[in-house]
Amino acid sequence: MVALIGFIMIFLIVFLLLKGKMSPIVVLALIPTIAALLLGFSPQEIARFIKDGISTTTSNGILFIFSVIYFGVMSDTGMFDVIVNFLVKKAGNNVIAVTVATAIIATIAHLDGTTATTVLITIPALYPVYKAMKIDTKILLCLTGACMGVMNLLPWGGPVARAATVLGMDANDLWHILIPIQIVGLVFNIVLAVLLGMLAVKQGAGAGKGEVVDVDEKAKEEEDALRRPKLLIFNLLLTIGLIVILSTGYLSSYVAFLLALSIALAVNYPDLKLQDKLIKKHAPAALIISATLFAAGAMVGIFDGTGMLTEMANALMSIIPDFMGRFIHIIFGIIALPLGLCIGTDAYFYGIMPLVMEVGQSYGVDALNTALTMVIGKNLALMVSPLVPATYLATGLANVELKDHMKFSIPWYWAISVIMIVIGIIFQIIPL
Repeated sequence: MVALIGFIMIFLIVFLLLKGKMSPIVVLALIPTIAALLLGFSPQEIARFIKDGISTTTSNGILFIFSVIYFGVMSDTGMFDVIVNFLVKKAGNNVIAVTVATAIIATIAHLDGTTATTVLITIPALYPVYKAMKIDTKILLCLTGACMGVMNLLPWGGPVARAATVLGMDANDLWHILIPIQIVGLVFNIVLAVLLGMLAVKQGAGAGKGEVVDVDEKAKEEEDALRRPKLLIFNLLLTIGLIVILSTGYLSSYVAFLLALSIALAVNYPDLKLQDKLIKKHAPAALIISATLFAAGAMVGIFDGTGMLTEMANALMSIIPDFMGRFIHIIFGIIALPLGLCIGTDAYFYGIMPLVMEVGQSYGVDALNTALTMVIGKNLALMVSPLVPATYLATGLANVELKDHMKFSIPWYWAISVIMIVIGIIFQIIPL
């Protein structure tokens, strides 16, 4: 009975999240609570489960609030624009240099872990270059998505924070384990950029062969009012110092972002009204993500407190062949990308991942190893999933049909995700 209610609960969570009829906060908090009531637990017991679950997400939720606002402010200062303009200028009329510059720009732009911001920094800046040089804009989309997928392994990236929530560990600690795999992914993104640049040359791309695209001067003027070009070096050093501190674990991640944000606002915008304006500008995205994370913590707390996951895992073990059980993390790592296309991020990490972890543990597979493989493939599915709003923003800005983008990019993304898993196995980061 417990397993049956658990499976019905997961089905409802995934269904409602896919349908988009309710906020993830409502779904993740309400459905598990109803399931626990049906199992006979008292409101007081359920409240305790929720409290225990939320307590494991506190640091990650606070991290999201300050990290999203920090990188939003850095984008307002024009730090990313200067880097983009420099790389585009250096690339010149060399097609392969342009595609490599695209990969570097998208990688840097996704430091904030926010998909929409990365798309708005990368694609509008490079779209005119691609059109002027007659480079297929599907290449622009493909490279942007690949770099976003690998960079999303950062601790303030949504998937890593969600996986850490399910694991009950700090997102920064999970990232430290993933760093070698992430570096491999970044290297292969550059390789992909070179290959796609060569493909563009074969297709006839080159300087003076395309068309000129008009720039929206009004929007540019509004953005320029917030730019701080004279503080570029300061902002770069502040961001580099922040990343170094996060990499070493010298300070708690949310403390580091809180201090960095405070310094950035005080130096770049020493005016109360302007500071309030910028915080309010970026706060909605930060608060929605954090609130969803806390609701997910409530769900995980109910999962653990009621024992539903254990019963569901026992039910699945009865139908999974023993010889496959010890490789379940690898199997789900390989199918993570196509699975991630069909299932939304919250449904994937809070509905599917906990169950796969529990089944894997029954066969001796550590939950951490399952999380590592499943987070890699899901990240690479980020910008080809029809369930991600930024996908439509990106295809619209690049003037490419979603089906064409998916057909072109999915094979490349899947190959990179599998390579990252294989390298993780070779480095023994992911044990077999």
